[in-house]
Amino acid sequence: MMAKKLTAGAALILTVFALSSCGNTIRGVGQDAANTVDATQSAGRNVDAAASR
Repeated sequence: MMAKKLTAGAALILTVFALSSCGNTIRGVGQDAANTVDATQSAGRNVDAAASR
């Protein structure tokens, strides 16, 4: 009976760690996407400025 409780507790802890890792990954992907948009807009402004000269 004790082994079942320990196994269930370990599974619960591993699940919590796995879910928190997914949350960090999703947040990181969102930040990467925002940075990509910013870089693309900046590159567009640079091209526009160079073409206007």
